Amino acid sequence: MSPQIRPRRLRSTAAMRRLVGETSLEPRHLVLPMFVADGIDEPRPIESMPGVQQHTADSLRAAAADAVAAGVGGLMLFGVPDAAHKDGQGSGADDPDGVLNRALRQLRSDLGDSTVLMADTCLDEFTDHGHCGVLDAQGRVDNDATLERYRSMAVAQAEAGAHLLGPSGMMDGQVAAIRDALDLAGFDDTGILAYTAKYASAFYGPFREAVGSSLEGDRRTYQQDAANRREALRELALDLAEGADMVMVKPAMSYLDILADVAAESDVPVAAYQISGEYSMITAAAERGWIDRDAAIVESLLSIRRAGADIVLTYWAAEVAGAR
Repeated sequence: MSPQIRPRRLRSTAAMRRLVGETSLEPRHLVLPMFVADGIDEPRPIESMPGVQQHTADSLRAAAADAVAAGVGGLMLFGVPDAAHKDGQGSGADDPDGVLNRALRQLRSDLGDSTVLMADTCLDEFTDHGHCGVLDAQGRVDNDATLERYRSMAVAQAEAGAHLLGPSGMMDGQVAAIRDALDLAGFDDTGILAYTAKYASAFYGPFREAVGSSLEGDRRTYQQDAANRREALRELALDLAEGADMVMVKPAMSYLDILADVAAESDVPVAAYQISGEYSMITAAAERGWIDRDAAIVESLLSIRRAGADIVLTYWAAEVAGAR
């Protein structure tokens, strides 16, 4: 008589399931995105992202220290200047006294090399038109003029103490331009986390509130089309050839097929960003009692890891890290 095959034997107890689990979720896998704002005296809640806030310099320092103590792998920092400091060139982006660079210097001073300090290397928070680059006379994003701004911004962020720069604007040649600028300025140890496959997504909505975006219109002329899959691998090949140290897929949960494709081809670490809309959907459903909040958070993060992400950016990073 042939043995009876019962896969359920390996699911019989919690200890058994833990023993044979194929995918792990550890604090080191998680990166916490954080927002620091000018012109506020106390942390400002982000209405569309319950539990997330724009920080003051002091509250940022405290929250960052708590997250690092919980064991997160890194922090991704976004600056939120007040409207008076926005202009067409995004000049606050490379200003040493701009909100983001001040915060980077302070966190590097506080935390040193105890975590990986990452910076969003993009102009959209700093431009009065809200696009990720500078505009030409016809109001279109000028790719090559934007690369010059990215070069300057990258050096300013490296000088401020960022370990990794995250160019998220989806300009052609952005990784090569930033790598060249960093090397010429003597920052050859500063890494690049390339936003390799960043899609034009409806799920960014809450993030626009979080950074006080001035955008009118959309970014479909430079972010990827949700209909396209193979295109992501073309972007990956370019970023790797230009010297990316890590690559990213954004959004995460609705682009797990893209993430799996990139992870299968990449020979550098792969990150994925569980973005604001993904966070807010789970939060809203849980607030209404429709789903188990904690279980849904862990399941969503496991799905991203299972698809191939070595690193997950999530607004739950500190909470999940502290619970594991």
